[in-house]
Amino acid sequence: MLWIAALLVLLTGLYYYRIPLLWSTAVLASLLTVYFLFTGPTPLGIGLATVFLLIFLPLNLSFVRQRLITGPLFQIMKKALPSMSQTEREALEAGTTWWDAELFSGNPDWKRLMDLPTATLSREEQAFIDGPVETLCAMLNDWDITHNRMDLPEEVWDYIKKQKFCGIIIPKQYGGLEFSETAHSEIVMKISSRSSTAAVTVMVPNSLGPAKLLLVYGTEQQKNHYLPRLASGEEIPAFALTGPLAGSDAGAMPDTGVVCYGTFDGNEQVLGIRLNWEKRYITLGPIATVLGLAFKLYDPEHLLGDRDNLGITLALIPTGTPGVSIGRRHFPLNSAFQNGPNWGKDVFIPMDWIIGGIEQIGNGWKMLMQCLATGRAISLPALSVGGAKLTCRNTGAYARIRKQFNVPIGEFEGIEEPLARMAGETYILDAARLVTTAALDNGEKPSVISAILKYELTERMRKIINDGMDIQGGSGICMGPRNYLGRLYQVVPVSITVEGANILTRSMMIFGQGAIRCHPYLQKEMAALNLPNRKQALIIFDSLLLEHVGFFMHNLVAGFLFGLTGARFIRTPGNRLTKRYYQQIARFSTSFALLADFALMTLGGSLKRKERISGQFADALSNLYLCSCVLKHYQNQGGRKEDIPLLHWACLQTLHQAQQALSEILRKLPLQPAAWLLRLAVFPFGKPVSPPNDRLIHQTASLLQHDSEVRDRLTQGIYVSFDKEDATGRIEAAFKAVLAAAPVEAKIRQAQKDKRLAKGDPSAMAEEAVAQGLISDQEAGLMALAGQARRAAIDVDDFSPEEMLGKQAASRSGESRKSIPEVYTV
Repeated sequence: MLWIAALLVLLTGLYYYRIPLLWSTAVLASLLTVYFLFTGPTPLGIGLATVFLLIFLPLNLSFVRQRLITGPLFQIMKKALPSMSQTEREALEAGTTWWDAELFSGNPDWKRLMDLPTATLSREEQAFIDGPVETLCAMLNDWDITHNRMDLPEEVWDYIKKQKFCGIIIPKQYGGLEFSETAHSEIVMKISSRSSTAAVTVMVPNSLGPAKLLLVYGTEQQKNHYLPRLASGEEIPAFALTGPLAGSDAGAMPDTGVVCYGTFDGNEQVLGIRLNWEKRYITLGPIATVLGLAFKLYDPEHLLGDRDNLGITLALIPTGTPGVSIGRRHFPLNSAFQNGPNWGKDVFIPMDWIIGGIEQIGNGWKMLMQCLATGRAISLPALSVGGAKLTCRNTGAYARIRKQFNVPIGEFEGIEEPLARMAGETYILDAARLVTTAALDNGEKPSVISAILKYELTERMRKIINDGMDIQGGSGICMGPRNYLGRLYQVVPVSITVEGANILTRSMMIFGQGAIRCHPYLQKEMAALNLPNRKQALIIFDSLLLEHVGFFMHNLVAGFLFGLTGARFIRTPGNRLTKRYYQQIARFSTSFALLADFALMTLGGSLKRKERISGQFADALSNLYLCSCVLKHYQNQGGRKEDIPLLHWACLQTLHQAQQALSEILRKLPLQPAAWLLRLAVFPFGKPVSPPNDRLIHQTASLLQHDSEVRDRLTQGIYVSFDKEDATGRIEAAFKAVLAAAPVEAKIRQAQKDKRLAKGDPSAMAEEAVAQGLISDQEAGLMALAGQARRAAIDVDDFSPEEMLGKQAASRSGESRKSIPEVYTV
């Protein structure tokens, strides 16, 4: 038994430290030799020696290994490898891997994350945010925009163009602002805290639009012509990708272009493309002056070469081109940003309108995949964080202002839970936003992480706003100029839907793409399987597979050891507050890598279609990334003591969700007997992480109900109004007034407990308290001001029947189908 125990310990050490096969063979052979020297040729020793020779002899002889093991596996895997479309291949090759690959490795290199510089703004960028962005926000009245105008006011459009809001990413040599990705994010976040319509209007030209594509792929002539016009707002861009019949399936795109000769600009026999397309959901489409278009290009007459199908191609088309039709506006959930369909019939364009010229024919999907990261990693996350911070700041204040049973509703445990969730989730969102923009500013282009951000931040923003609506109650559902949250609640599904619907992002993209891009060996093995030279392919595949098996065995052993020890001996960064969180991330990373390999081995190509299990893998990976960002963000902000409740809530929540996802994966894996053994390795003593407890929930919820640096830091970067006629300005004024009167109210309550004053609302007792000398006239004035401000903050709007029926009557008469409706003012 001692010898068997020694053998098991030795094997554990060899696998854990990933000792090379030859050295491992030598060490095991030495142990067997010592065993025979001590015990002689016993039946156990002979059996162990036989097993050793049968396993390790062929493994160490490459020609035997390739003939007996890797050769047959090579054939099986080559046949089982799922077919991959060109669009799928280009999606996989887009961008780079970064911290996502570290988490996939099972052994994250923490130095890579810790060495990432903190996201910062230049003086010029900060001045722009403090100046033009602040001014733009002050100009915006969301109720007027979404209810009366159904568009931004003309003066707002002019200001956006004049201040080059559409040229945030365009270099200065072309007249743009040339700001960093962090500044881009900060600008969109601040505007979104004021008006989602204005935020979408600004973010679209700077994300997936002609400007981004031109910067990366455009010819010098195209850049010189269009970029200055886009920066100044002379040209309004839109990008037409989605169609009614294709949706997210770009391979099914029915929009076509045919290479041919035609007449253009008065010239006969110009080589160009005849286009036919139909697109919808195109933001800025109704007012666009230049349209970026994705289509499939064909060359039936072989005017460019010997291929018929040239692939997805992108072109820039002025909307005034003959044959281009701009449809009427869509109406996305009471939002007023410009969005609508367009189509083209027999539109002839010259070849030099192709983005990047003839050289980029057929590279359209690759170009889009490379550029989509901006929308997914910057614009939509910034929009989400802006909405989350706005809700946090104002609903937290409302919970302190609003009373039920003479008690602020924020003191009820039932309200504390969603308040804590709002604060903790907002901390997670901002951490992920800033860490990711810092990575982008330092040259990373992580496509998988951009999908994680798009999915997680929009979904978590939706939950934050839902919680805000629950707390706001009737004031949240009664629309009008006083309601700051209702329109945001209505427009939430827009961000959930665009840039790839969240259901598909979670179930197909994050893990489906990540499993291949981020796995240390999988993409290399697939490349080896597809090599034309079988002999060379087998040699490369054999070497990779050997390393892959060692990787799997390491994770199996490491996962079990980490489970037994609680990962307490893993070397990680951190102090007494954070070290356990780093260790848990490392532990779950190992478990994730182990289960991913098991799923790939047992499900093979069918894993592509197992979207429920892929979704759980996506949840696990996403939450490990978010927790990593929280720890980095806490460090970047100086590890402040006041932020500790936010740190603990955010880490416990994300780790608990990652743990639950891993548990669900184990439940869904095939070969359940083997899965149960894996469960023993991953969770030998059960699940180690519990969600935030009641004490932490109370501490976190309290942060939103006090006027403090923590509250300001958590909601930093949004527009804060102090105008008492503004929807959020009323709440801010009432919050400060109520807090100023709180000590006076406490005196009155104490007098009520001492039975010196009658029970009831302390505000009603102020006059009697003055009469008894319990409070001063000045203190009574504070109570009166707080009461007035409270009432102003909790009041809701009402309308006359004529005001309620005005827009409906216009719609029935068909006016809303022809033009923007008449203005109806409350």
